[in-house]
Amino acid sequence: MQTATAQQFPDLRNENRPAVGTAAAAYYLLKRPQTLRGWACFEDGPIRPIRINGRLAWPTSDIRRLLGVAQ
Repeated sequence: MQTATAQQFPDLRNENRPAVGTAAAAYYLLKRPQTLRGWACFEDGPIRPIRINGRLAWPTSDIRRLLGVAQ
């Protein structure tokens, strides 16, 4: 398994996509990707993903709100 590094993802304040993939969301939230998949499966996490063509996408605005990062 390859771990994410800071160079793979822009600073959350500079992220301009409306939603990010599970790997990016896990990096920003300091969680493992499998934790986020569990949140999606059991619908018990602090944020809920949207599904795009069967894939999980995590709203950037929800991640910012959860972390208290200004846009």
